[in-house]
Parts: sequence; C-alpha cells; structure tokens
Amino acid sequence: QVQLVESGGGLVQAGGSLRLSCAASGLTFSQYTMGWFRQAPGKEREFVAAIRWAGGITYYADSVQGRFTISRDNAKNTVALQMNNLKPEDTAVYYCAADRWGTVTGTMADYDYWGQGTQVTVSS
Repeated sequence: QVQLVESGGGLVQAGGSLRLSCAASGLTFSQYTMGWFRQAPGKEREFVAAIRWAGGITYYADSVQGRFTISRDNAKNTVALQMNNLKPEDTAVYYCAADRWGTVTGTMADYDYWGQGTQVTVSS
C-alpha cells in the first residue's frame, strides 16, 4: 500500500520560511518523480514544484521560482520543499504526489499517488 505523508505545515508571518517534508512508503521511491501541489480555499489545485526520479532536474511554477526549493533523499524516501520569503498568497493545503518514471511535470493527471496534504498559512 502506497502512502505519502506530508508534514511541516503551520502558521508563519509573511517573509518567513517553512520546510515541508513528504515521507513515502510502499513504493520504490527512486523510480518516482515527486511533485508538490497546493490548493487554496475556493481555488483549483495548482502545481508548485517537481523533481525527477533520479534527482538533478527540477521544475517550478513561476509564482514560486526563486523562493521555493525542492529536494529529495532517495535513501530516506523523502522529498522536501523549502519555502522562503513566504507571502499571504502562498496560503494553501500543500500536497505531495508521485509519478512513476515521470518527467518533471506540472500536470496533475500524470501523478499516480497523492498525500493527504498539510496546511500552510501565511499571515500578513
């Protein structure tokens, strides 16, 4: 049974930082491109960042480029999202997702497995 469990969300002031983590189990982690998505209240889920299964290739949404960094540790089956200079518009539930042998993509339909999400709230 595949499980993706996000952690690290919380409440932070604008300009602050948070680090999200996603722990994967039940799959061969090194075979999966990992992505982060987010969904704000009343809005559709949107792509944030992705990292290729072998690492080394990353892809970011324009809205977070230069502020967020995605990384992975294939030995620990984890993927992280370092979020700096947070803005109120970054407030959302953040989800990690896994795409077997995938290229780095922002297309939700490409991802096979999803976590339950972690709430990030940025106050102004």
